[in-house]
Amino acid sequence: MLKGIHSFLKRPGKTIKQLLKSNGSEPQSSPFELRIVSRDEHPLSRSNVSDSALKVLYRLKKANYDAFLVGGCVRDALLGLHPKDFDVATNATPEQVKSLFHNARIIGRRFRIVHVRYGREVIEVTTFRAPPAEDSAKSLASQSEHGLLLRDNVYGTINEDAVRRDFTINALYYNIADFAIYDYADGIRDIQHRCIRMIGDPETRYREDPVRMLRAVRFAAKLDFNIEPVTEAPIRPMASLLRQIPAARLFEEVLKLFLSGQSVQTFLLLKEYRLLEQLFPYAAEQLQSQPHKEQFIIKALESTDLRVAEDKPVTPAFLFAALLWPVVQKAFVELTQKGGLPPVPAMQQAGQQVLAAQSDFTSIPKRFSQPMREIWEFQLRLERRQGKRAFQTAEHPRFRAAYDFLVLRAESGEKVQPLADWWTAYQESNHSGKRSLVLDDVEINSEPVKKRRKRSRYRNNKPQHDRNIHE
Repeated sequence: MLKGIHSFLKRPGKTIKQLLKSNGSEPQSSPFELRIVSRDEHPLSRSNVSDSALKVLYRLKKANYDAFLVGGCVRDALLGLHPKDFDVATNATPEQVKSLFHNARIIGRRFRIVHVRYGREVIEVTTFRAPPAEDSAKSLASQSEHGLLLRDNVYGTINEDAVRRDFTINALYYNIADFAIYDYADGIRDIQHRCIRMIGDPETRYREDPVRMLRAVRFAAKLDFNIEPVTEAPIRPMASLLRQIPAARLFEEVLKLFLSGQSVQTFLLLKEYRLLEQLFPYAAEQLQSQPHKEQFIIKALESTDLRVAEDKPVTPAFLFAALLWPVVQKAFVELTQKGGLPPVPAMQQAGQQVLAAQSDFTSIPKRFSQPMREIWEFQLRLERRQGKRAFQTAEHPRFRAAYDFLVLRAESGEKVQPLADWWTAYQESNHSGKRSLVLDDVEINSEPVKKRRKRSRYRNNKPQHDRNIHE
């Protein structure tokens, strides 16, 4: 996989001092030794880059701005992976970038970036950033008393921008002007050693943005890399800093964690570094007291990874429904056994309670929370198969997701295997076979129904005044 990398790792490349000297400039101070890897020394080609990203790069270049592919897309291409997202870094300000593209808009306040949209593809364009200076205006850069970056819009050079990157493997820039890779902080060598290493002091960088702890775990799981010991050491003691991050942002981060195709390994790493209890505290509590519940979540994550590998659609609703199922089960039992509620209202109330509590940590949009509740409530509805109910249930838009959920429950050891087998047989049968299954189920499960006494037509149609006389 890294055959193309090994060949040029042995070459020294040009350092930043050599580059500046060749351009007739005086060397500037920098914490990095820049290695420039020429086009014939690396495997990254423009054929690996999306047409939309190339359009952005070339238009910036034509307007006499610097234009680089940066970060994950360069890293993944060097690893032989197929990048899905392409990020661009430039010395043009957000306003200058927007003026070049009619299909662009500036987003964000904490980090001002530009999204350039081509159909469904979005190219993210960022301006080179510099470390916040002491005299920076508060509107450009500010930090909380705990070190959390509240705003970071001080622009600088590419050298300063590299300092602001989180990990060495992300401080890689592909220059559209000469097709070379500009490697800061020895990122290529860390790729070769399959190592996640923080740029700068890890504790300081985690305080600036605690989400970097989640990113370290995500890259370790996605790339099958190890987290370097110095980078790893502060994660457990500093995990609680994630509580400073808005719940809406953490929802987006959870999607990245679990929809990358390595959700099982991600889940295990989140547990290992005590990050799961910051994202899903009630689920983590249930898994600690009832470890066997974890098997269901693992099964659900394996199913998610398989669908991602097969390029099938994955809905976050199913994923979140699985992660929170142990919590819903606990609430359901309390409401039925201690609260005395009937099963259906108890399940509805359990779902509402769990979603309300979870929203304090990772907010879940209604377009996902509503299907989650339906999946949970359908677990009771699938038990009712008499008469027309089975036919109506099978026609419901949420049936397939609820059935898949039921099968995973059975596979993880919950005592619902007969019910899962019945619904499997029902779906595999023709119309007459389905009727037979329903009839058999009625004979086995239904109790005799007392016939209602038919009311006399005469009595029902009797004039009101006559009924009053007889009464």
